[in-house]
Amino acid sequence: MQSGFRCLTAIALCLIAALPVIGQEKPQPSRMLFVTQSAGFKHGSVNRKDATLAPAEVSMKTLGEQTSLFTVDCTQDCAADFTKENLKKYDIVAFYTTLDLPIADDAKNYFFGEWIYEKGHGVLGFHSAGDTFHNYAPYWDLMGGVFIGHPWNAGTKVTLTNHEPNHPLVASFGPEFSLKEEIYMYRRWQPEKCRVLLSLDYAKSPLNGGKINTQYGAHVPVCWIKTMGEGKLYYNNLGHNESSWANKQYLDSITAAVKWMRGEIECDAKPNPAVSTEFEEKSQKDIKEHGFQTVQQVKND
Repeated sequence: MQSGFRCLTAIALCLIAALPVIGQEKPQPSRMLFVTQSAGFKHGSVNRKDATLAPAEVSMKTLGEQTSLFTVDCTQDCAADFTKENLKKYDIVAFYTTLDLPIADDAKNYFFGEWIYEKGHGVLGFHSAGDTFHNYAPYWDLMGGVFIGHPWNAGTKVTLTNHEPNHPLVASFGPEFSLKEEIYMYRRWQPEKCRVLLSLDYAKSPLNGGKINTQYGAHVPVCWIKTMGEGKLYYNNLGHNESSWANKQYLDSITAAVKWMRGEIECDAKPNPAVSTEFEEKSQKDIKEHGFQTVQQVKND
């Protein structure tokens, strides 16, 4: 009898534990503004056809719905939507953009000041976000680098080294990750401010006739994170090819970044400049060993 009573008690306790806690509300999804306006070259991934959303926009909206982490409003009209009042509605802003966007000064001042540094919101930078506002210091300082060229074009199979395979934001890529993608090189890369997580491996990423600009160094960071006051940035160069927006590893990484911005997971965002120094030396060595052609000039620099 006592044995049966104990069994029933145990079952009851398990059922009680499984019940939702009264008054405990499910966290609300974050609101994201996805800016996909192109003031320069318009990538296929953000090119809207027949008045429908572009592949990257569809992918992000679907990801938000599937994870229940965020909702997405997409804009290609910064003059109307990237305003101080409208920004107050959002927790995260994502950029897949090019060149100088038509954003009013008061919106810039608010976004690059209070919105990020004090309110602690999140910023996502995809692919050509690094090819935006080349000469506006608050923007490129936020993003961490400025585009100077892409020796590895859209049809090139590249291999990326994961510097921290156990880091939650890039664990989905494994120790090494290969795909066909257009990979940027940057100037104004600031390793003292960023934690680089993925870098291009020259030895496993042959060029298709391109030349490497070594004026600002040979290291090619691909994904990094940083904090700005209370705010958080996740930047990933992937996303040129439409196929990348269906890549599970890439989408899982973005999902983890949103969780980090929401405070649902913790991760180390402390700068790791020693990694950039190490990979600069490796990259220079690989360039010589594989006979890659280099240039020292940058147009409009």
